[in-house]
Amino acid sequence: MRVLITGAAGFLGSHLSDRFIAEGHTVVGMDNLITGNMDNIAHLMGHERFSFIKHDVSNYIYVPGEIDAVLHFASPASPNDYLEHPIPTLKVGSLGTHNTLGLAKAKGARYLLASTSEVYGDPQVNPQPETYWGNVNPIGPRGVYDEAKRFAEAMTLAYQRYHGLETRIVRIFNTYGPRMRLNDGRVVPNFIHQALTNQPITVYGDGSQTRAFQYYSDLVDGIYRLLHSDEDLPVNIGNPNEMTIVEFARAVVDIANSQSEIVFVQPTDDRFTDDPKQRRPDISKAKRVLGWEPKVDLAEGLKNTLDYFRDKV
Repeated sequence: MRVLITGAAGFLGSHLSDRFIAEGHTVVGMDNLITGNMDNIAHLMGHERFSFIKHDVSNYIYVPGEIDAVLHFASPASPNDYLEHPIPTLKVGSLGTHNTLGLAKAKGARYLLASTSEVYGDPQVNPQPETYWGNVNPIGPRGVYDEAKRFAEAMTLAYQRYHGLETRIVRIFNTYGPRMRLNDGRVVPNFIHQALTNQPITVYGDGSQTRAFQYYSDLVDGIYRLLHSDEDLPVNIGNPNEMTIVEFARAVVDIANSQSEIVFVQPTDDRFTDDPKQRRPDISKAKRVLGWEPKVDLAEGLKNTLDYFRDKV
């Protein structure tokens, strides 16, 4: 296949590009580099089956030649990023989704949307199945990301139902691994940076809020399977092993062999408004329709991620 991956210079987009290249496909990567980094795809530049276009998908997209699949992964994804770029975040979820869907329709391509567990908001159901409609504050600070993704899902399903476009939607839960940015503000790079430099590990609130962390390679495998499946409604891809933020901090300190102490800080800014108290995917659908479940345990994934970041602190 020849596939277009938007957000290709980002954390997930770059790993996804690697997977498609490894499987023998041709990849056209696209990114406006607002949060992406060319270092993530430097190893692919010059590859005969990889090309790169610097472009903002919120504007009209032109890609010459045939395209068999469009994977829309362009978007700021961390609270730091989407609070700094609220309007571009809304635009890439709305105009960017519209433009990439239009391109897929014109090319007769299959379309895969990167959605998020954030569509569930601060959930009142745990774990979260795909049938749960969520508990989202549309006008809170996080709404620029949550509502952009919810709109993107609605637009994708509208193209499927009205135009007959083949579409797939992945709801991505907390993912970590090499190529994350140390300063992106999310809990994994924050804790890793603090642990590797023996700074205090800052846990916001009392640390009882929960997350479920998956290693990037498990996510990429789930996305690859989903694109090639017949499932046209959203599918959760995440690790169901739920843990508190305090437990995760202790795991990072232990695996990093760090001297860091864990300290508790009261949150004071918009990053923590409507912050979910629980987050855990119900992956029974992914198991059933994709034959997928995560394989990399936390100890292995954190070790690999720590090794990547040691040279960057």
